[in-house]
Amino acid sequence: MEHPENDKEYKGLQVNAGVSSQPVTNPYRTRRRRPQLTVSEYVEGILKGNVSVLGQAVTLVESTADHHQVIAQEVIEKCLPYSGNSRRIGITGVPGAGKSTSIDVFGLHVLKQGGKLAVLAIDPSSERTRGSILGDKTRMEKLSIHPDAFIRPSPSAGSLGGVARKTRETIVLCEAAGYNNIFVETVGVGQSETAVHSMVDFFLLIQLAGTGDELQGIKRGIMEMADGIVINKADGDNVERANLAAAQFRNALHLFPPTPSKWVPEVVTYSGYYELNIDKVWDMIDRYFDYVRKTGYFQRKRNEQAKYWMFETINEELRNNFYRQPEIRALLEQKELRVLNNEQSSFTAAHDVLTRYFEMLRAGN
Repeated sequence: MEHPENDKEYKGLQVNAGVSSQPVTNPYRTRRRRPQLTVSEYVEGILKGNVSVLGQAVTLVESTADHHQVIAQEVIEKCLPYSGNSRRIGITGVPGAGKSTSIDVFGLHVLKQGGKLAVLAIDPSSERTRGSILGDKTRMEKLSIHPDAFIRPSPSAGSLGGVARKTRETIVLCEAAGYNNIFVETVGVGQSETAVHSMVDFFLLIQLAGTGDELQGIKRGIMEMADGIVINKADGDNVERANLAAAQFRNALHLFPPTPSKWVPEVVTYSGYYELNIDKVWDMIDRYFDYVRKTGYFQRKRNEQAKYWMFETINEELRNNFYRQPEIRALLEQKELRVLNNEQSSFTAAHDVLTRYFEMLRAGN
């Protein structure tokens, strides 16, 4: 391209042509792909506690690619006999309650007693870009460098309430790798708690004091699911407010019907930042596990959860199969236009689409 500055009338100016645009990547560097492990290599690595292999297996579980899912499900099946030997604890609370900081402190307390800890942190995904920051490790400074801790932040990827769809399978892999304590952190109070409650043994609700009406921001359903409630940031001038909030929660819990386990949820105050009363929180959790093991509720709940996830998987597969049909997708577009133009009601449009889907299934048989 000729530059006008090189014209004779502009004395003393000279603009060079420059060089052609260069590639953004180094053409002399070849990227080595990590070889795909076999199912037996995945299982062997997991059972040996190889963190790298475990991380790769979890990535397969979270993948939406069909060929990855085939391998992942086979790995899970072979790891299943070695799972089930952990204490699964769900941790939830309002945003800013200090869940990640508390997990950091709780985790170190657990590891001092021996064993290994896996933290499955559900990170909220953007509704627009589906991206996630996955920054929970930065708030678990001590756990993230502990050799016996495995922290896996996973994007919620738009699943119900922010719960990663494959967390249940990831628990199986972590247990097979020898992690006898599993923490599942949710994104906050919402629909995700129902899903997390269905995959853990103990459900811990973290609350704050001094933020107004402590009971106003918590739905009754969340409190009814909690096996224990802890009031965080009970330090300095906030100790009195924390004790008052604990009394309010204890009074509220008396109004609820008995839990299925007949366990009476306890309320404890503590400070995650200053590491105060951490032993009291964990003593409460220990008492719960002793109680449910003696009554037999521990195994009954595990059996109910396994059945629940079987039906959840069936529902999800049916839903995916429905939307994968090209004819159904085309019909949905037609029906959507009719609904938007007030030519057909939403209910009859849905009925027509489902009727066509069932006809296709019968024809396939």
